[in-house]
Amino acid sequence: MTTPTATPAPNAVDPQSTNVLSIVAFVLSLIGFNVIAIVLGFIGLSQAKKNGQRGRGFAIAAVIIGFVSIVLFVLILIPFFVLAASGEVAVS
Repeated sequence: MTTPTATPAPNAVDPQSTNVLSIVAFVLSLIGFNVIAIVLGFIGLSQAKKNGQRGRGFAIAAVIIGFVSIVLFVLILIPFFVLAASGEVAVS
């Protein structure tokens, strides 16, 4: 007689797998799609915690890179607009 084997639930996630959204968020943050990377990073972080998956570092890195690059972009644009408004830079 053979012993019955347990079949995994259909929605079961392998705890050793890496969360795909975390990786996608990290890649998008490196490419420059920062807002999307931040959103996907938070979603990936939540999913990795909920399902016990790996990829938490990718999600955190995506969120940090996304926020830092947005802040740097704004800090670079502010002086440009100030100079453009003062008339010292010719904007064509």
